[in-house]
Amino acid sequence: MATNRFVCEICNKGFQRDQNLQLHRRGHNLPWKLKQRSNKEPRKKVYICPEKTCVHHDAARALGDLTGIKKHFSRKHGEKKWKCDKCSKKYAVQSDWKAHTKTCGTREYKCDCGTLFS
Repeated sequence: MATNRFVCEICNKGFQRDQNLQLHRRGHNLPWKLKQRSNKEPRKKVYICPEKTCVHHDAARALGDLTGIKKHFSRKHGEKKWKCDKCSKKYAVQSDWKAHTKTCGTREYKCDCGTLFS
């Protein structure tokens, strides 16, 4: 569980984020300053979809990790290789197919240990 690392020196109210504390300090008429990103700070690497017509081809809508963009590309633009034997639904990502096959035809989810969940 997260702790309130940022504490107001006036009323001892705690906040999980420094920005929230800074906004709170305004209510006490204390000096406050929100952290601004300078142009010299390194930018977080983003992964854009290679498909030019995709919304995730724009850097502003890019995904944050390589695995995420790979799965996105497979799901939205790739070949659907895995097919459910019960309902014939097809999947491009094997983990999606595996999750589907566990619940297809039932409203219950069967865990690998054998326990059934609704």
